[in-house]
Amino acid sequence: MNVEQVVDFTSHPLENADYLRFCRAQLDSDGVLALSGFIRPDALEAMKQEAESGMKDAYFCAQNHSVYLEPKDPAHSDDHPKNRQVTSSKGCICHDMVGQDSPLRGLYDSQEFRDFIMSVTGETSLHPYADTLSSINIHYANRGQELGWHFDNSEFATTLLIEKPDAGSRFEYVKDLRDASAGEMNYDGVGKLLDGETKPDVLEMEPGTLVLFRGRNSIHRVSPNESDKTRILSVLAYNSEPGVELSESARMTFYGRLN
Repeated sequence: MNVEQVVDFTSHPLENADYLRFCRAQLDSDGVLALSGFIRPDALEAMKQEAESGMKDAYFCAQNHSVYLEPKDPAHSDDHPKNRQVTSSKGCICHDMVGQDSPLRGLYDSQEFRDFIMSVTGETSLHPYADTLSSINIHYANRGQELGWHFDNSEFATTLLIEKPDAGSRFEYVKDLRDASAGEMNYDGVGKLLDGETKPDVLEMEPGTLVLFRGRNSIHRVSPNESDKTRILSVLAYNSEPGVELSESARMTFYGRLN
């Protein structure tokens, strides 16, 4: 399926200069760009059917981790914001399990889509992962499953909501809670968030919404699914350099296999 069959170019003209300026300004000001109705209804239905049929083969796991995604620091106590543990639990199918004729591949592989992302984010080149697992992922969250509070290691993330549960699974975030480049981790601010003293923003989205999110300095989570309908989300991951592989430890942790 080619990109013209996947993206609603009438509502989202990816090569239009005014539209690109709007998207860049939105991402720069808010740290997040949510484009509702980005995917054509027939392509979205095909994505949903593919994801539902593949869920039986998904690797489900749960991990405890800090919001900084780093090992525990013995210089601080276990209840210090740097070391406090949250939980992430989900299922995942990997790039090599996505069908060759999938609309997700049609979107991910298209030069028009990559040019759009580069224009909006300021990246000068985008490349798939060199390993066979990490470029396109489909994530599943059943009742009670969640993505714990964390900062991303990458500058931006690209996601596509395929199925929305009936309750819960809210995307919550606090913009620019730290400044990683300056080494300012803002432990006090993180502690207040974890203690419930800070109210996060909530990003509302419907299936077919494409989201670009700058998560390196903006802490975020997906709250637990409170319904019996599975939340289904695709992550479309690129690198600024060719030949990058997700580490073997990360592949075993998230995918349960190396290839």
